Amino acid sequence: MAKDTRRAPRQAEAERNDRALLEAAREVIGADGEHASVAAIAKRAGVGIGSLYRRYRTKEELFQRLSVIALDGYHRAATEGLAIDDPWEGLVHYVTAAIGLGAGSLGPIAGTITVTDEMADKNERADDAVATLVERARAAGALRADVTQVDLDLLIEQLATSPLLDQLRKQGRTDLLDVAWNARTRITAIALDGLRATASQPLPGHPPGRELLTERWTPADEVDDVRR
Repeated sequence: MAKDTRRAPRQAEAERNDRALLEAAREVIGADGEHASVAAIAKRAGVGIGSLYRRYRTKEELFQRLSVIALDGYHRAATEGLAIDDPWEGLVHYVTAAIGLGAGSLGPIAGTITVTDEMADKNERADDAVATLVERARAAGALRADVTQVDLDLLIEQLATSPLLDQLRKQGRTDLLDVAWNARTRITAIALDGLRATASQPLPGHPPGRELLTERWTPADEVDDVRR
């Protein structure tokens, strides 16, 4: 019993450190992109580099874990949306929840890490759930007919990142964070209104293909091989 009692505080500390590392990694990626360093992540998390490497053997492994968590979040948000009877409200729930995850900041690491089987499987599950949400909203006449799932994914990625919030955090301007969050909430509402079937003007250009999102995760050396 004494051994278990000693283990519990250590386990709780390890879990806290892991949460801090994941949150710090997301923030550092948002600020520094693919150049996010292990030292910067550990410093922001308030832990030593040794603690980071005890949990994640490589930076790539840490980023892969972040991606898995993000995909789980997308799937959960979509599943929650499907549980809402009203198709439009279900779609709105998904979009706002997905934006709130902040996973859009992971875009800069696309192509810099290997996509694991787990990542691919979770991505497929999330995509299928979102596709059902989109089709349901379109069939109900709530979502404009020319909006595709890729459009929605890109919108979420754009709104999930916030240069303003990143800048305020760097400046230590915590007094302005609530105002900035409120501003992003308003912008999200404006964007959602543009998705409604009542929109008067058609969207410009051609619908983007799925490859716009998936191909960027191909490692740079593989892209170079294809080009040659």
